[in-house]
Parts: sequence; structure tokens; C-alpha cells
Amino acid sequence: MKRTLLFFIFCLTVQILFAQANKEKTAFQTGSAWRPEIDVRSDIAIVYGANDHKNMTFEERVKSWRDHGYQTDFMTGIAWGEYADFFLGKWDGQNHMGIGQVQMNGDTIWHNKGVVPYIVPVKSFVEYMKTAIVKKVIDAGITNIFLEEPEFWARAGYEEPFKLEWQNFYGFPWRAQHLSAENTYLSNKLKYQLYYNAIKDVSGYAKEYGKSKGLLIKVFIATHSLVNYASWKIVSPEASLASLPSIDGYIAQVWTGTAREPVFFKGKSKERVFENAFLEYGSMVSMTAPTKRKLFFLTDPIEDRARDWADYKRNYEATFTAKLLYPMVADYEVMPWPERIYTHPYQVANSTDKVLIPKYYSTQMQVMINSLNDIPASPNKVSGANGIGVLMGNSLMFQSYPSHNGYDDPYFSNFYGQTIPLLKNGIPVNTIHMENLSYAATLKDIKVLILSYSNMKPNNPEVHKYLAEWVRKGGVLVYCGRDNDPYQTVMEWWNTNGLMFKSPSAHLFSLLKIQVRSDNDQIAKVGKGTVHIIRKNPKEFIMNSNGEEKFLSLVKDAYENDAKAGQLLFKNSLVLQRGPYDIISVMDESSSSESYVQKGELIDLFDPKLPVLKQKIVAPGNQAYLYNIGRVPDKTKPQVLASAARIYDEIRLKGEYSFLTKSPVNTLNSMRILLPVKAKSVSIVNSKGNALPNVNDIWDNDSKTLYLGFANDPEGISIKISY
Repeated sequence: MKRTLLFFIFCLTVQILFAQANKEKTAFQTGSAWRPEIDVRSDIAIVYGANDHKNMTFEERVKSWRDHGYQTDFMTGIAWGEYADFFLGKWDGQNHMGIGQVQMNGDTIWHNKGVVPYIVPVKSFVEYMKTAIVKKVIDAGITNIFLEEPEFWARAGYEEPFKLEWQNFYGFPWRAQHLSAENTYLSNKLKYQLYYNAIKDVSGYAKEYGKSKGLLIKVFIATHSLVNYASWKIVSPEASLASLPSIDGYIAQVWTGTAREPVFFKGKSKERVFENAFLEYGSMVSMTAPTKRKLFFLTDPIEDRARDWADYKRNYEATFTAKLLYPMVADYEVMPWPERIYTHPYQVANSTDKVLIPKYYSTQMQVMINSLNDIPASPNKVSGANGIGVLMGNSLMFQSYPSHNGYDDPYFSNFYGQTIPLLKNGIPVNTIHMENLSYAATLKDIKVLILSYSNMKPNNPEVHKYLAEWVRKGGVLVYCGRDNDPYQTVMEWWNTNGLMFKSPSAHLFSLLKIQVRSDNDQIAKVGKGTVHIIRKNPKEFIMNSNGEEKFLSLVKDAYENDAKAGQLLFKNSLVLQRGPYDIISVMDESSSSESYVQKGELIDLFDPKLPVLKQKIVAPGNQAYLYNIGRVPDKTKPQVLASAARIYDEIRLKGEYSFLTKSPVNTLNSMRILLPVKAKSVSIVNSKGNALPNVNDIWDNDSKTLYLGFANDPEGISIKISY
């Protein structure tokens, strides 16, 4: 009896813990108090900023979301923010406006012009973040803290506080970064270190202060991807934070605004939003997977820059699809700033008129974000040859600005040259962080690894030890690079403390015992593995018309003949099944111009009317998100398959199915419900018990689904179906 009771308690505890964890699947961030127009119905409302608002304290703002059933977390900028009390001396009696990041011409780099600068994280600012922000938030009962965007601009580094930090860090006087490649590298390396130290200090304080109050505090970093920061010439600690004990996870801040940065391919630069987003999300997975940190994927139905609604919709679908193609991630920030999305007018396509979000788009968006409450993580793999990786590291941010001795890497092309040709041809290429090579899982499933030191450098000699060991055990390494950029000879570990290598690759090849011919391509067997050396910088693969052909041919040979990993087929699509969901992207500019055809009983989740299709044709340059009714485990069980509102309080009785829906006011619900047989009656009433007018009610006998459409209400709509 005692054993049975203990087992019951154990099972109940597991269920409670699972339920609690499950409540942290979806989130959104907002600077606003609760409003019916922005009641998104995710699990978490991340309250932004610790300031009091007019007629409302921070604590009251938090309470407004808690009162409507939300878990409340907190987010604030770590490199900028509404910190007037700090800048203007109210906090400690000293004016701190002088800690702004400054570029070569003496201008401060502003986050909010003339009010909020990008910050050099000096000791006083770190103390302010701890005692004025983090302490206040924990005292309000919040246990999850998100520190957003630790950013130091590559073009900064001319401010007095930074010069002092330089002297302390390097032990010799500051050097202007525009004077040499070495100065640039050292400057950006220090910027990285300063924010690493700041986050380590602030997050450690949060843990300890919470512990003193009996609270378990979790700290997350909300950050752009390494791909984006390097492309935008920003320095941030990125991957190194994943190994800090005081960091519990990340939000991957990827959206149209980052993914639409132009990319070269076949000699032309233009927006390639899906491909760019896929690589951005992938770099965040690479950063966190070996460390097992929690990872939220962000998308944004609009973006910071003003565009029209048609543009937002098209690119939202592209970025949304890209994130779903990573089946190991199932936690999401469904949107930032719902107040901006729902209550701010934007332009109509081909017009100067501005309107609030169109009803068709808000319905589609809500179908998509509510599916994120349901979509599972999956062991399935994206279609195509898996096991091809590209090595990357924090030093991608160190040599991006300014240019020296003719070094040029337009649109971050030395990175994209290694990745875009593969992705365009249907290879779901992985990115691998060198900072995580000490974890056995990092290279576990990689058959062919592509490496270049044209736009980054290894952070320590251990990187080469791990790579050499991996090759000897059977790995296949493809090294691309001329090794002639001015950063090859900066003061670093490969040419100091007794080492005298002319380039970092020379150290790697010495460990591999390869006699390198400086200007010629070559291949060498090393233990059970193989090394290919291509004496071209990767940017040449994409900045030149058809420049990718030799690269693709070599990777195919390495995969099939050296790694013996199977056939490497080039195609124009990426396809993934996650539970009942089908995610499809078809690339243009590929080896094929054919459309992809998906057959089945399919609900189109990108169509606000949720039609049931027998097949979906996806043309090159487009994506699809489908609910495959054929993979519903129990079709006799009545259930909501797709909805532009969140579903609560489901009750299933014999011949009856009832539930509650909630979603923002001034939006329209669209939902498709699976039933064993056609409904005899449908009752739809609001929170006051009044029947809803203008209900759209359509039965589809082939799919056994009922379509309902009606106006949403955050207070709840009760639906009872008799069948």
C-alpha cells in the first residue's frame, strides 16, 4: 500500500512538472499593460522594461497580465534601455551619458536618438542593472529574466571608457581600430569580452539574489543570430554564453528584418529571405543544442522597417517555415510587440493608404501562432542529405569592420559561399559552432565539415585538436580559403607564446601532418578520414556566376566517396513532417524549377479560410504549412485541428463536444473541427450567454470536418456541438 501511494505521488509530481514545463511553450513580449486588442493567449507574457508608466507602476503592469491568466516573465535591454535615472545621475548622483559607444568621427551611436545610447558595459552600469533593474523585478515575484541584445557596434570603440578597458585588458595603450587589421581584431575581441563579463556578472547576481529569497531564477539571452550580427557588423558574446552556468537559454531573434539582408548567389545580390532565415535559426540551434539550453524561436508578422502588409505576409510565411524546419525546437516567442502589430496602421500594397492589420492577415497569423501551442518536437529529419556542416565561431564578428589592405567580404559572402549553394540545392546544411567542439554531440552526426578562415579565426588551439581527432576517426574536412587576408597575421595564439605559424590553418595542417602546397588544391588521407583543400575564398562560389559548380561537385564527391554517407541528390525542396503537420519550402535558383506536390487530406494553414485540399502545389520561391488530417491518431475523437483562437476547457461526452475559445478583440476566428459525423446542432455564445451573430458554419463530408467562423473575444466564446 505504501509503495502504491509513493508511486502515485511520484506520478502526480511528474504530471505537475510536465504541466508546468508545458506552460512555457509559447510567449510574446510587450511593453503594454493588458488590453483586449492584444490578448494573444500564449503561455507567457514577457513584460518589457522595469519603468513605471503614466498612472501605472511596473508592478501593476505585471499584475494586469497575471490577472488574465498569464505567466509573467521580464525582458530588458542589456546594451541600451530607458535608463534615464542612470544616465542623468538620479541613481547614484553621477551623470553617465559618457558611456555611450562612439564611432571614429566622434558621434555617439544612439539606440534612441539623443536619449538612449548604445552602452559600454562599465562597472557602474553593471551595478545599476543588478540593483536597480534585476532586484526590482525579482522583488515583483518574476523568476524568468530575459536580457536582450548584448550589442557592441563594430564601428564603435573610440569612447574614453573603452580606451580604459583596453588598457586593463591588454596591458598596453588603446590603438585606433581603423589603423590596422590587428587593431580591428583586438578591438572587437574586447567588445565581445566586455559583454560576456557583464552578462556573467548580472546573471550570476540574479541567481544569487533569487536564492536569498527562496526563488529559482532563470536567465535567458534574447539575441540575434551570429549570422546576422556578423552580417550587420555587431559584436556580441553569442555562443560563449551557452556554457555559462547562470544562463538557462535563449530567444533566437530572427525575423523578416534580419532575414531580408541581401545575399549573393550566382553573381547577384538580392533578398533571399527563406534561405537566410533557415541559416540564422540553424546557427542558434548549433549554439545551444550541445549545451541543452532551452531555445525559443521568434518570428514577427511585421518588422521594424516600414513596408506594406503584402510584403509582411509573404516574408512572415518564409521565416515561419524556416523555423519549423528545425524539429528539435518546439518553444516559440510567437511575436514581439502585439501592440504594434494589432493597433498600428501600416501601408496597403501599391497605395499610400495606411490601415490596421487586415482581418484576413490577423486570422492567418493567429492560426499560425496557435498551431505553435500544439506542434510537437520531432525526431524526424528534413528531407535531403543530412550530415553536412559548416564551421562558424564568434570571431566572425571580429574582422567585419573596417576594411584593411583590400580585404573585402560584401554581404558576408565568405559565410554564405559555404552554405547558400548547398541550401539552394535542397541540402539542409548544418552550422557548427567551434565554441562547442568540446561537446561530443557537436560533430556526432556530421559526415562532411566545411571550414574557412577567410572571415573568422579559431579562438584557441583546442579547436584544431578536436578537428584533427575527428578527421582521424573518419571525418571528411573541406577547407576553403586563400589564407591571404590581413587578419591571418594578427597577434593571436598561433603566432605567440612559442608558436610561429603564419596562419591558423598552418597550425591545423601541422596537426594533420599535411604538407600544404600554398596555391594549389589538394586532397590528403589522414587516418580514417580525408581532407580536401580548395584554394579559393568561399565568396568566389557565390559572387561569380556559376561559381558554385566546382564547390558542389567536390562536396558531393566528399560525401559519397570519402564519407561513404550515401547518395547526395540535388533538389529544390525541403520537406518535414512534425506530427500531423507538413512543412514545405521550395527554392528558386536551384537545380530544378519544378513545383512540389503534396497529396493527402490537407488543411492549408496559410489560408485564413482553412480549406481542405486533396493536394497542395508549392511553386519555387514559396512555402506551405499544412495540417495532414490523414495523420490524426484517432479520427473518432472530436477535436479542433486548426483555429485562429486558443482552445480551453474541452469536454467530450457521448454525442457532444464543447470548449472555450479566446483571442484578441477586433479579429475573426477561423477554425476547422474534426467530428465523427455531421453535427446536429452548434451553439456559439459569448461570455454573457448571448448567441453570436454572423456565424459561418460549413460541413465538409469528405474530411469529416466542420468549419466555423465568427468574431473573436478575449473574454471567451463557448461552443457546444451535438452530433
